[in-house]
Amino acid sequence: MSSLPSTNAAEGSDKKVTQFFDKYYTKSLSFPTNDVNAVLGYFGKRGFSDEAAKAVSTVLLSQAKLDNIPVFQLLDTLKGLKETQLSNVVAEVLNYNRNKTSSIGYSTSNAVSDKTERRNILV
Repeated sequence: MSSLPSTNAAEGSDKKVTQFFDKYYTKSLSFPTNDVNAVLGYFGKRGFSDEAAKAVSTVLLSQAKLDNIPVFQLLDTLKGLKETQLSNVVAEVLNYNRNKTSSIGYSTSNAVSDKTERRNILV
């Protein structure tokens, strides 16, 4: 046994190499603070949880950056929408930015008002 303290291999240069390759295929994103706060506040006021607001804000900010439009212009287009319309638009934007193997869906109300099943029966 040695009297030297044990060192974890991940704390040495291996940690820097691991961090480099973990982020190799991802692009770092940076946005102005006022843009981030505005988008987070917008979705926070409309009933989104903190985590959901962060996720949607990240997608919208990156999409606005890709399209070269100000994020405030994007938020202005969402102002007149009701909660259900906003949820549908957010689901479409999130689906556009997801892998094609998974998607977010939403349900719509059924046209049949009562619980019984309606069918055509020929006698």
